[in-house]
This record gives sequence, C-alpha cells and structure tokens, in this order.
Amino acid sequence: MKPNVLKSLLAAGKTAVNGWISIPSPFAAEIYAAQGFDSVALDMQHGALDINDAVPLLQAICLSPNVTPMARVPWNNPADIMRVLVAGAMGIICPMINTRMEAQALVEAGRYPPMGARSFGPFRAAQYAGADYWQHANSEVLLIAMIETREALKNLDEILAVKGLDGVYVGPSDLSISMGKTPTLDPSDKDVLGAIAEIAKKTRAKGLIAGAHTDGPKTAAKRYAEGYQFCTLLNDVRVMANAVNALIKETKGLAPAEASKTY
Repeated sequence: MKPNVLKSLLAAGKTAVNGWISIPSPFAAEIYAAQGFDSVALDMQHGALDINDAVPLLQAICLSPNVTPMARVPWNNPADIMRVLVAGAMGIICPMINTRMEAQALVEAGRYPPMGARSFGPFRAAQYAGADYWQHANSEVLLIAMIETREALKNLDEILAVKGLDGVYVGPSDLSISMGKTPTLDPSDKDVLGAIAEIAKKTRAKGLIAGAHTDGPKTAAKRYAEGYQFCTLLNDVRVMANAVNALIKETKGLAPAEASKTY
C-alpha cells in the first residue's frame, strides 16, 4: 500500500502544513496542492463540496505525490466517512466530537474489522493506494477528531483514550463561541488560549497528533510552539481573496490621486 506521507512525517517528529479546499474546481485544487503543502483537506462541512466533487478533487491533489489527500466530512456520519475514504482520502477530520462515544463512532466507521465496522469496497482507494489497501488501511489512514466545544474539553481525556483515534484537531472559532467568546482563528482570550494549550499538552502526552486551524504563518508558529504538529493555513477561498485584495490595494495606492478621465 502507498504509505501515508503525512503520518510518516509526523511520526518522525516534524511539523506539517495543511491546505484546505472549499472550491469544487479540480484545476484550482491541482494548482493549490502543488505549492508545497504536506497535506490538503477537502472541506465537505463548510465548503461548496459534496461527494460528487470528492473524486476529481482527490485526483487533482494526488498529482502532487508528496501531498496527503484528506477530507473534513460534513458530520460524524458513517456513510459520509466511508464514502470519502473509498474515494481515496488518506485522512478524515471529523467535526464536533464531544464525547468518547462519538469518538468511538468515528473509529467504528473509519476502520475495517476487527477494529471497526467499515464496509469493504475501496473503489478508488485501491487504485490510488494499491490492491493491498484493505490490509493496511487501519494503520495508514488517519482519523482525527475535532475538539471545538466546552463539552469536548470536559471529555478530552476520555476521547483521547479511544483506540484507533490518531489525534485531534482544534477549531478555534467554534471553541471560542462555545466558551462565550468572539470567534477567531487567532484567539487572544486567556481562557481560550489556555484551552488550546491544554489540548496540545494532553494530546501529545498520549502520543497522538495535535492539529489546529489557523489564519496564517504567525498563528501557526504559535500553535507549533505549544506542541501542535499539524496546522492549516486558512482555506483556498480566503487565500485567494487576501492575495487579490493585497494586489488591488497596492495597485490603487500607486495610482495617481487624480486620475485623468477618458470618455
């Protein structure tokens, strides 16, 4: 089976940069994935993507051989998890995991027996990862639970104890809202920052992966310093909007104050 490059990178103690795709364009995904990311995730929860978009987008990502294709599923629904895995995602990020039972349900859907109850039928995964995919998928596919509520914080120790879970991923905006704070990818509130630091500490102590969503390199650097190994830099929509906005502002700033009018 094709090894999970991201998993190997993190196991070696290195940090990873993750991309986040929300636009259902294979051409855009191909370009985006080729820019040096260690992994790229399809956002099927908040992006404009459905299962019919997943296969061509995963194919586009896989044109960059050292980029691990992943997906954030819409919800902790076995059908969604299994379908995107058989489409070739090598990692699942699952939103709103609040309890041990919910983490166990993620593992149940994402692992073949005897560890889970995933149904066999890797229609594209076997083409991408190899004919022996089913024999190694349990050890190569990453299953990551999103921790983004007060309830999840309260139950973090129990969630981290679930066998078959590879790690957790912090959604700072939802975590902030859950704690009664303003949603942001770069929190400054001491309670939210304390929670984020606690999640990293406990997760790494268990030997599991700690990931987080960020708004760019400076915030990612903060998370890495706290022990996070896996950080996402915005998403393709915001990256494009920010880049174009910066170009327009720079250009308009260089334009004459009183431009001549032509008719």
